[in-house]
Amino acid sequence: MKNHGQEHTIAEEEIRQLREILASAEAVVIGAGSGLSTSAGYTYSGKRFETYFGDFAHRYGFSDMYTGGFYPYAAPEEFWAYWSRYIFLNRYTDPPRPVYDQLFRLMKDKDYFVLTTNVDHCFQKAGFPKRRLFYTQGDYGLFQCSEPCHAATYDNEEIIRQMVEAQGCTVKGGTLRLPADAPPKMTVPAELISHCPRCGKPMAMNLRADDTFVEDEGWHRHAAYYAAYLHQHRAQSTAFLELGVGANTPGIIKLPFWRMTAEWPNAAYVCLNYGEAYAPPEIRAKALCLNGDIGEILDRLSS
Repeated sequence: MKNHGQEHTIAEEEIRQLREILASAEAVVIGAGSGLSTSAGYTYSGKRFETYFGDFAHRYGFSDMYTGGFYPYAAPEEFWAYWSRYIFLNRYTDPPRPVYDQLFRLMKDKDYFVLTTNVDHCFQKAGFPKRRLFYTQGDYGLFQCSEPCHAATYDNEEIIRQMVEAQGCTVKGGTLRLPADAPPKMTVPAELISHCPRCGKPMAMNLRADDTFVEDEGWHRHAAYYAAYLHQHRAQSTAFLELGVGANTPGIIKLPFWRMTAEWPNAAYVCLNYGEAYAPPEIRAKALCLNGDIGEILDRLSS
């Protein structure tokens, strides 16, 4: 197994190695980070940002969606105008490229489990069974109390849709269209802003940003599913398939995958990443690292 350096043209021999690893694995543990969704077209800067957030960029000067999410808006009506558009675009629209669909077709007949830090719901939209998923960092589709006064989350699709439509946007199926005859509004009506049904404090997104993140009943249930899967498959031939995981939160996917690859007797580590594929020396004999676009690699696997 090889390629632990910089991005290069992926050889057919490396694709063959990847195909063999997955074919021989009795279990596949998928660890997915933001690079997987980037490959699927969920980009947060450039044309996509300019198309849907050009009005906010012009007013405040930021150049990507992440920065806009942290901007100190003067009023909650404007904060939720930005965030409702952001959530709808990155949670309720369809990814521009079918990368998750490709991955599902590759995995559907295998014994697998998915651990992901992504919060965009793309796995479930592609058909991955919920029972095989653990979203560790939350979900754009859930609200929680900002306090939080209790450990529960609430679906937000209907209220997010109403907020987006209140800005003059049109939503239909998995698409979002800005108004054609005028700029979208940059505020939402105050009555659409959600408050906690128990304490009355403002609701917040269920995203892990600090110690107010709510790990609800579903979070703990799926954490248990993941732990049970690892326990049941420890002795089997297992491929740890890391997809688009960066260095922001290495303790969730990357470092545990490295440790388990080193400790499990029949484990292999596969890292697919655009320019950041790497394995430490201790597991390089059991690792395959491919630097390239994940969607293109999956295309070649299925050809």
